[in-house]
Formats: sequence, C-alpha cells, structure tokens
Amino acid sequence: MAKKKSVQTFLGTGRRKLSVARVYLTQGSGNIVVNGLELKDYLPQELLRMVVKSPLLLTNTLEQYDVLINVYGGGFTGQAGAMRHAISRALLEANPELRSSLKTAGFLTRDARTKERKKYGLKGARRAPQFSKR
Repeated sequence: MAKKKSVQTFLGTGRRKLSVARVYLTQGSGNIVVNGLELKDYLPQELLRMVVKSPLLLTNTLEQYDVLINVYGGGFTGQAGAMRHAISRALLEANPELRSSLKTAGFLTRDARTKERKKYGLKGARRAPQFSKR
C-alpha cells in the first residue's frame, strides 16, 4: 500500500462586522478559492480583491500558498475584511516570524466596529423623531 503524502494545512479564522471567514492555507501556486469560486468571480471590485490579497503581498507569499476560504454573513466589504484577518492569522501559524510585519500593517487586529442597535423612541440608533412645535 502506498503511503499518503501529508500536506501541511494552516488554519485561520477572521471576523469583520457580521462576516466570519475560515481559511485553509496549503503549499501551492497562489490559487485563491472563495466558497467554491475563484476570487475574481466571487468579489466584484478590484479594491476588495486587493484587501484580501494584501497580507500575502505584504509578506511576499502570494505564489507560495493556495488559499481555500469559506466565508458567510454580512456583505462584500465585511467579508473581504474577514478574509484578510483570517489569511493573516493562517500566515502567522505557518511562519511566526511574519508577526511584526503583519502587526505593524494592522492585519492581526480584529476590526470591532459593528452596526449600532436601534433604540426605542428613536428612528434609528441615534436619529430622533422630527420635532413639531404644533
């Protein structure tokens, strides 16, 4: 019986707004697959694709790893931020020496800004009803 070739996989979980992304990083040629689709097919805007690739570009590892991403919740912007966070964490697991460059770029910090809840008596989170003198 032939021995199974072991492929090292690095995991990372990232969050942004209501989005959660799970990333599986394996040795490869730089393919990025998001929910079964290529990155360019999944994300419509070039800016969001650059956000997702930024940790790989910063650490010069874009051509070294294949990235498989499962992401759900929120919109495209939140999902792109969650993917960036998850890729950064997976890269850190693969190579702890990259910590200083990822940390200074702010990729390891979870962006905690979320939508504020609506309060009773108000039209939104802070918008008060219009005042009527009569």
